[in-house]
Amino acid sequence: MAFHWRGPPMVNLALQGGGAHGAFTWGVLDALLEDGRLRFEGVSGTSAGAMNAVVLAQGLMADGPDGARAALRAFWTAVAASVPFDIAMPTADGKDMRLAPAMQWMLQWTQHFSPEQLNPFDLNPLRKILSKQVDFERLRTHSPVKLFVAATHVNTGKLRLFRAPELTPDAVLASACLPTLHRSVVIDGEPYWDGGYAANPAVFPLFHECGTRDIVLVMLAPLQHIATPQTATEIKSRMMELAFNATFLREMRMFAHLRERARRSAWWRRGELDRRLASTHFHVIEAGALMRELSAESKVAANMRFFETLFAAGREHGLAWLTAHHADVGRRSSADLEALFY
Repeated sequence: MAFHWRGPPMVNLALQGGGAHGAFTWGVLDALLEDGRLRFEGVSGTSAGAMNAVVLAQGLMADGPDGARAALRAFWTAVAASVPFDIAMPTADGKDMRLAPAMQWMLQWTQHFSPEQLNPFDLNPLRKILSKQVDFERLRTHSPVKLFVAATHVNTGKLRLFRAPELTPDAVLASACLPTLHRSVVIDGEPYWDGGYAANPAVFPLFHECGTRDIVLVMLAPLQHIATPQTATEIKSRMMELAFNATFLREMRMFAHLRERARRSAWWRRGELDRRLASTHFHVIEAGALMRELSAESKVAANMRFFETLFAAGREHGLAWLTAHHADVGRRSSADLEALFY
């Protein structure tokens, strides 16, 4: 029997992608679940954010908040265990991860060969993990939260949102399909790549399709960098990051602009959309300082020690946000969208 949460206020969650850095989001979710003062109505996720969203829903469906915490830990543990050798190790100062020479060599080959050539059998350990840990058939009909998983249609660049009734392992894998590492995921005859190209994550479905007026953004990409990239590797990494976050930043800028316009309008002149915008509250949990210290290659560092470090940081940030802003939920935004995104 599904666990039914009653009482605490509801929020929606928008979970960014970021590969291994998604373990930070795992820590944030663990803190919110352990605290128990919030419920979740809708969860939108991309790539690693989609993995966290689906596993969160599975755990809630099976055994409530405790089940969700256990499911998330089991997922990230399985991801770390799926790697046949230690692909990453801490840097000398312990603040970052660097890939083992063998892994660096493999990634270099992705610049010259396609996934079909490098991985002819299309092996992806995430498929086995998801199929084993998530009951997709049941989740499609009994998900305790509204799910929105983002993928990018390869041939048009359009965003495809998979909602709970449409979810399959392929839909989640499509959301995390980096085209240099994996073949396009074909669903109903259509090819899809990582959702980060079209939305990282999509926020608008939480606004349009959920009744809850509080949206919590759990961000992995820094909103601002301190240093300008100089080396070829740094420039390439920054280009990729900008490409993955451009649509999200544009969407949040739109929300900031429309909310400001709605607030400036006299109340008697506000239409339904203006009223909803004015009453929507945004909150942000991010680890900008931490993520700025991490290299781009650490996003593929499937290492349990690294996961646990990010998990601990996520819990710390989640608990800090709860202490500072739980009272704001249902009353006001704790994030200044204009300052952050406009």
